[in-house]
Amino acid sequence: MLNNLKIPNTSMQFIEPNWPAPSVVKAISTTREGGFSSAPYQSLNLGDHVGDDIENVQRNRLALQTQCMIGVEPPVWLRQVHGTQVHHVDAIIAAGDKMSTSVEGDALYTTALNRPCSIMTADCLPVLFCNQQGTQVAAAHAGWRGLLDGILEATVATFEVGDIESLLVWLGPAIGPTAFEVGEEVRQQFCQHSSSAESAFSASRNAGKWLADINQLAKLRLCASGISEQNIYGGQYCTYSAPETFFSYRREGTTGRMASVIWLSEST
Repeated sequence: MLNNLKIPNTSMQFIEPNWPAPSVVKAISTTREGGFSSAPYQSLNLGDHVGDDIENVQRNRLALQTQCMIGVEPPVWLRQVHGTQVHHVDAIIAAGDKMSTSVEGDALYTTALNRPCSIMTADCLPVLFCNQQGTQVAAAHAGWRGLLDGILEATVATFEVGDIESLLVWLGPAIGPTAFEVGEEVRQQFCQHSSSAESAFSASRNAGKWLADINQLAKLRLCASGISEQNIYGGQYCTYSAPETFFSYRREGTTGRMASVIWLSEST
């Protein structure tokens, strides 16, 4: 069991969003540094579905909580499926699925204190949300399929209508616009949804391929949902181009997963 594992101190490295969130809102995004997993999952792999030794994953998850989330309940870990299902954290906990990946979904939200919303990524875009009153937070996993189908819109819809324009959003580490090559069919689907998506694609050196800017695609969807562009932060970290810092499925194939987590704290 997790509670029986001995966790020595590690040099865990993580990112704290640079955004003007209320002081009660806490958020972190992990890197691959400071965990216990061996190659090719070295070292802070938080995914239990990628082939890593499960005990090392448990150690990494417990280290995350004990070093970065003191006094906070253990995160809920969804079974992410590149869909549009958004879950209320409280409902999952009430059902007894607190540490289970049996719950399918790609976003979480809560209004409760010390109940983190967490998602895992390794090139897909992690998106964190909070309202300016500091009474609700959410986290979404936006791969291109979920982004296309509306995972961000579904997450925004969990907030009060009057809060949406002023929502604060942070875009975490994801594959960058010089590395994310997609086919013409992907570009067409985004552009059919909105012609403004054309600005997020540039021609690749490979015939019939395009370089997609997933951060730009996310911003377009968020703004179309009513969020002010000036309230969207982050988007500067490329997972593909920083192998010492981030896992990247596109770069490595078999690799670990990072986590982006947000919660409401009892104190400032």
